[in-house]
Amino acid sequence: MKKRVTKAIFPVAGLGTRFLPATKSIPKEIMTLVDRPLIQYAIDEARAAGIKEFIFVTSRGKSALEDYFDHCPELESTLRKKGKTEMLEMLKSTNMDSGAIAYMRQHKALGLGHAVWCARRLLGNEPFAVILPDDVIAAETPCLQQMVEAHADIGGNMVAAMEVPDNKTSSYGILDIKEDMGSVVSVKGMVEKPDQGKAPSNLAVIGRYILSPDVMGHLNKIKSGAGGEIQLTDAIAQEISSADNVYGYRFKGQRFDCGSKAGFLQATVAFGLARDDLRDEFQDYLADMMSVRNAAQ
Repeated sequence: MKKRVTKAIFPVAGLGTRFLPATKSIPKEIMTLVDRPLIQYAIDEARAAGIKEFIFVTSRGKSALEDYFDHCPELESTLRKKGKTEMLEMLKSTNMDSGAIAYMRQHKALGLGHAVWCARRLLGNEPFAVILPDDVIAAETPCLQQMVEAHADIGGNMVAAMEVPDNKTSSYGILDIKEDMGSVVSVKGMVEKPDQGKAPSNLAVIGRYILSPDVMGHLNKIKSGAGGEIQLTDAIAQEISSADNVYGYRFKGQRFDCGSKAGFLQATVAFGLARDDLRDEFQDYLADMMSVRNAAQ
């Protein structure tokens, strides 16, 4: 019987230097997309997928993340007195029960593989998910939920994948496909940021993973990889060679790279237009902006 995926790791130790000076005092994961921080989108996606235990791999200066998921009695009391029940309900989604979140420190920035390895003692002998909050995915069925449902059928290790243009493959980890079965592909290799024109496919790995405990065993043995860091892709590649059980999953949805300023702005527009309470006014404003721009040309 396949074990259910109930634990997820959130690597949130990065400094967010691409968003300085904002991230000098605010963790990047707390930056708001419309009216919710990036980390809230990741948590909501994990909950929808049936995740019960949330493991944050953090670093110095990330205490605002812990505060965000804590209860705020004074604010709740004020809202209750003013009869603002809708806001109270909204706050509930940000509260996490005692013990639901565990925080692990990554003392040195040694890569994504190392961040995942930091959580090894909390995982036990069961599959687990990894969610990178920088990758925000707009989807009717949340991406990780899609993957968990597919993983229940095939097991093994699964990475979220999406098609990228040929001229963008050098920016991603790219899958070398063994067999294409539609939404699921079996993988015979992974190439990290291949040189232009040398990618084995245009199917890129993005920030959602479901991994077997064996991957943690491989991370134990890896010293360092590209850039002197411990790469998660190296550990997954070990699983390909030893167990041949790695799959890519073509999720249904649109991914936004909120680790970049352009991606963050694109996500803000897309999520703003998706909101019933904002769409009309925002759409009118964007139309006016485009009219002014076109007139100027």
